[in-house]
Amino acid sequence: MASFLFAAAGFVLTTIALGLLVILRRRAEVDHMMAAQLLGTGGVAILLLLAAATEAPPIVDVALLLALFAAFAAVAFVRSASGSEHEVQDTASGR
Repeated sequence: MASFLFAAAGFVLTTIALGLLVILRRRAEVDHMMAAQLLGTGGVAILLLLAAATEAPPIVDVALLLALFAAFAAVAFVRSASGSEHEVQDTASGR
């Protein structure tokens, strides 16, 4: 069973690498954010497969942290792209 999980992790890693090549060829900032999200979700998948294959529970904790960081990165990108931070400051100052 462990060899199947290692093979599945390798397959996921290969598809992530191919997806990153396609996404990073584009110049838009949104595409770069999509690359970061792809790394986050793919990294979580690989770590969970490796945790199951090696029976090492601490790897699951690392996968959860990676998922959390990917979510924070997406929120930070949306906030910076939409300018919502400036809107909050303007309404607080009464402008």
